[in-house]
Amino acid sequence: MSDPALPDRLSVNPESPYYDAALLERGVGIRFKGVEKTNVEEYCVSEGWVRLSAGKTLDRAGNPMTVKLKGPVEPYLRDAADDE
Repeated sequence: MSDPALPDRLSVNPESPYYDAALLERGVGIRFKGVEKTNVEEYCVSEGWVRLSAGKTLDRAGNPMTVKLKGPVEPYLRDAADDE
C-alpha cells in the first residue's frame, strides 16, 4: 500500500513541477506490477504509469531517454520499509 505522506506524482528531474528534493532525500521506492524498480524517473499513482530510464542513453538536451509503462504503481518510503 502507498504511504499517505507520498504525493500522487513525483519526478527526479529538478526542472519538473513534481520534483521534491526533501522527499527524494528520504528515499522513495517504487513497486511497479509488484516488482521493485530502481530506474524510475517519474511516477503517477492515479493514472497508473511510470517513466523508466532506458539505459544510459541521453536525448539532445542531455536528459535520460525514458519509456512510459502503464500498470499498478506502489510508492513507499525506503526508511519505513527498512524498519519492518
